[in-house]
Amino acid sequence: MKALALAFALLISFSCAPRRRERIFRVLPAQPEYRLGAPDARETSFADVLNRFTPVAPAWVELRPQMELRIESAYYREGSTKRTLANFLGTQVARYQVRPGGTLRLLSVQSGLKQEPGNQPPVQRLISNSQGRYRYHRFFYEILLNRKAELRGAALLGARSAEELDRLAAQLLADPASVCGGDSSQCSVFPETCTVSLEIEIEVNGAPQTVLWGSFLGSVATRPRHLEVLRLYRGRPTPVEIDAADPNALRLPLLPGDHINWDTNP
Repeated sequence: MKALALAFALLISFSCAPRRRERIFRVLPAQPEYRLGAPDARETSFADVLNRFTPVAPAWVELRPQMELRIESAYYREGSTKRTLANFLGTQVARYQVRPGGTLRLLSVQSGLKQEPGNQPPVQRLISNSQGRYRYHRFFYEILLNRKAELRGAALLGARSAEELDRLAAQLLADPASVCGGDSSQCSVFPETCTVSLEIEIEVNGAPQTVLWGSFLGSVATRPRHLEVLRLYRGRPTPVEIDAADPNALRLPLLPGDHINWDTNP
């Protein structure tokens, strides 16, 4: 009888014990915008998912580890004054990776040029080695470089600290020449012949894939019938519970390190 009572007491104590919180993300339908529930029970609107990963604004993005910078520069005949097809020589592409400490590492350079024009710098020199060694970087999609000439372009800032980066960014918007003029080691201004984009690496069906920063899940998994998504949480791949048949759920922004398995078979 005592043994039975002890077993019953143990059963009650186990049933009343708090359950471990599930280590899972959940895509939650909501109005006006869907939300992503994290394992720590915090919810984030789809619009704020990217901002939770790194500070962003309409004009700039702060670089974080696992992000990549892709620079494609077009080249024209030396001495030519017009950017026409007849003077076009080809392109070069440089890819930079943001390392765990925030510094930039040149991953690769691809060149379609038979000979580089002497009056146009190679693509890998558009960012100086000294700037790449800074731990904090902010990429501006477009800034007004010269008010009189209405000259605009993309720029990259580098700094030793977050506070210094904020100060330089404010100074850049107020007086671009004071930050990016001369041979600044903390500012790279990209020529108008350049296309600069931010990218991230994910994995799709077991293969690495590079996509633009800001891409949606639906851009790589088109009308899936079977869908599995893993997202890093505290360094570990964590399942994301999502309704593959809901097109609004597929607008979940992608983040570096996402693993996606999908197919269109029933």
